[in-house]
Amino acid sequence: MNRICILGGSGFVGHRLVSVLSKRGYSCRVLSRHPQRHAELKVYPGVELVKASRFDPVSLQQHFSGCQTVINLIGILNETKKTSFMAIHVALVDQIVEAAIKSGATRLLHMSALHADAGKGSSAYLRSKGEGENRAHTHGGSALTVTSFRPSVIFGPNDSLFNRFAALLSLSPGIFPLAVPDSRFAPVYVGDVAEAFARALENSSTAGAHYDLCGPEVYSLRELVRYCAGQQGVRRLILPLNPTLSRLQARLLGLLPGKPFTMDNYLSLQTDSVCEKNGLLALGIAPESIQSHVPGYLANQGYRGRFRRYRQVTE
Repeated sequence: MNRICILGGSGFVGHRLVSVLSKRGYSCRVLSRHPQRHAELKVYPGVELVKASRFDPVSLQQHFSGCQTVINLIGILNETKKTSFMAIHVALVDQIVEAAIKSGATRLLHMSALHADAGKGSSAYLRSKGEGENRAHTHGGSALTVTSFRPSVIFGPNDSLFNRFAALLSLSPGIFPLAVPDSRFAPVYVGDVAEAFARALENSSTAGAHYDLCGPEVYSLRELVRYCAGQQGVRRLILPLNPTLSRLQARLLGLLPGKPFTMDNYLSLQTDSVCEKNGLLALGIAPESIQSHVPGYLANQGYRGRFRRYRQVTE
């Protein structure tokens, strides 16, 4: 059976993907900087948690040894003084491809982002994601078969979309100022994203393909926040900010610890996160709606009076 090494397997999407692959009988080697924090993954048959404090070609080659497939889920939403988009989305991809080829792996499944474009991306995030995706496909050459996935914003239990807005809404004093309120999204369920990876792995015709992944419905950011407030049963006046005030909010919040909203996030929102052609349908997956899942997990969270912090890096 195909042995798979997963980078980012302990993150939000990674947890679901490990579960899906384990149920299909795959053996998964999950690399993590802090494996002791993710012992719950060991309940899945065939899962091996490995400490990986360094991501350089030599170390990665050792971790990939004996694996036929490598899956890269690592990404960041914001840069820090120690971590840049180019380092994580581009240079690391180069190292992964080099190590995969040298280790004898023959398949790479790569997580990109919807509308990632090295030349025309509206933000540094989207440009770096596009450059990394390009390099994964071109540098793999004939030795490494690459398939990439470009999801819209992903939702599901423990997501950083509805859970974050639920936390912020519970703390807001009646008025909720919202930047770029008319930006559009097609939220895609985390289970559908994981299933897309699994089906691509089992289908040789997906070699070299780039799949855009979207949910069945398109919403503005304002509509998503209103939906979240309705599910919580809270009354808030959502105050839409014009472009000038949106940029001001981004500059101010970008100075706070954790950078809840930055100028680069603002620039990303200038590009609607919707699909022209939904890759889920091409893979035979019927995308699930937010109504099918969000009410259940928001009802169990108990956000009133507290704010939940989220890691920006998928390990």
